[in-house]
Amino acid sequence: MGTPEATAGRPASGTPTRTSGGAVLLDGKAVAARVRAEVAARAAAFAQARGRRPGLAVVQVGNDAASSVYVRNKRRASHEAGIESFAHDLPASTSEAHLLELVGTLNGDPRVDGILVQLPLPRGVDANRVMDAVDPAKDVDGFHPVNTGLLAQKRPRLRPCTPFGVIRLAQEYGITLTGQRATVVGASNIVGRPMALELLLARATVTVCHTGTRDLRAEVERADVVVAAVGQPDFIPGTWIKPGAAVFDVGINRSADGRLVGDVAFESAAQRAGWITPVPGGLGPMTIAMLLSNAVDAACQRAGI
Repeated sequence: MGTPEATAGRPASGTPTRTSGGAVLLDGKAVAARVRAEVAARAAAFAQARGRRPGLAVVQVGNDAASSVYVRNKRRASHEAGIESFAHDLPASTSEAHLLELVGTLNGDPRVDGILVQLPLPRGVDANRVMDAVDPAKDVDGFHPVNTGLLAQKRPRLRPCTPFGVIRLAQEYGITLTGQRATVVGASNIVGRPMALELLLARATVTVCHTGTRDLRAEVERADVVVAAVGQPDFIPGTWIKPGAAVFDVGINRSADGRLVGDVAFESAAQRAGWITPVPGGLGPMTIAMLLSNAVDAACQRAGI
């Protein structure tokens, strides 16, 4: 099985930027801007048809610094896309019972089409119980077991945002996934497992690597498509990357010298890869864009549009 080839499907517009090693830089910022423009047009059409904007409730418990940045970015992006943002900022002392009560209220609020509960939650709050309480029809994160199950059954409804962003980015650059060997490094419920399901849906041959994997290097070396999602800086050496492979780096880590880096050693990987995402500027912007897309999808599905 060869490395992926660009098709005439939906390549990114303009001349792609290349790294010094010749790899095409997968510009998540540019593609996310196109997705957000699409979302804004769809949100405006929804507002004209229904007399209100799509509504997204964002719930944050506590004041975790990273979470606060993510929440602020999501709320700003919602406003720019024409989505009504409902802010629910709760103290870290909020009980699980109170949080579940709020989720129940938002489930029943006709103005709210999507609910996002920012993770992590404070110690003592069962995140699984809270996420499971969200109405699957309003689960814009795509984490609910119902939505995960629908994706597994090849009937996707609201899809996990980061894996969905990988698929959209591949489509925009015309990267063939069908028939390719795809290796996902990391098996979390948020990225790794749903990423494997998305790749299966695209008819790739999928391997998922985790802490029980015996020879990680060998699994990565034979992959035509690599998705790294382990949360450890430069965890995958560039020398492991198969020449011409497509590399999607989900990791956003702080290096010892304070730089933001991914899970893949970028400079050396870019000497071998055919396509590679930068960190930052790769899948981070795509995740937010696909969240907004899910919010409008949820609004339209709930309205029967």
